[in-house]
Amino acid sequence: MHQGVISLLAATVVTTITVTPVAAAPTPPLVLAAASLQESMTAAADAWAAKGHVKPVISFAASSALARQVEAGAPADLFVSADEDWMNELAKRNLIVANTRVTFLGNRLVVAAPAGSKTRIPLRPPTALVRVLTAGPLAMADTPVPAGKYGQQALERLGVWGQVAPRVVRAENVRATLALVERGAASLGIVYATDAKASKQVRIAGMFPKSTHPAITYPIARLTASHNPEAEAFRRFLVSRSGKAIFVRCGFSAR
Repeated sequence: MHQGVISLLAATVVTTITVTPVAAAPTPPLVLAAASLQESMTAAADAWAAKGHVKPVISFAASSALARQVEAGAPADLFVSADEDWMNELAKRNLIVANTRVTFLGNRLVVAAPAGSKTRIPLRPPTALVRVLTAGPLAMADTPVPAGKYGQQALERLGVWGQVAPRVVRAENVRATLALVERGAASLGIVYATDAKASKQVRIAGMFPKSTHPAITYPIARLTASHNPEAEAFRRFLVSRSGKAIFVRCGFSAR
């Protein structure tokens, strides 16, 4: 009898034990970001994770390449472009949530030279500018890429594009342009000020006047394909004062 009671109690204990299911970890938002944002966006993702959030996954490439990925149905959550044109392209196709679009950063266009070079870029007269820019290969991003478009527009405005174009070596994005200068494959490269700041192997040899090209701005928006609540929270952080401060430390201007 005693043994039977013990067995009954043991069975009762077993049947009252319940297993609490483990909550599924939040899915990291996928952010498609312009190549020039590598250090800054990575730092922002780290800062967000330090606040207890799941760390976003960042995919860096030329804005043009990323926009085409979105058009092809890439399962991403946020898009950050290095110009307004590619964001406009997605807006026309209803691929972004309109009221989440914010232009939050700015940049400057520069000519980068190897760190040991003493080259200076004379903007005037045009003959002097042509002489310096054609002394060796000039690296530039492809023209669908914002940095490539800005660079060509600046040289056209300065009246030297026709003479400089034959010496241009094209790269797939602004960071690939920077790499050509770092490796010595190009004497000079047209990149953003933040790219030059991020590399110890180059220095800024000259800066293009703002009047020679459209303002360099970075819009961000949530994609209509996104259903990740973490994405909107991270977007709001990026455009907040504390979020922008991270980018400012990397050389961007806040807007």
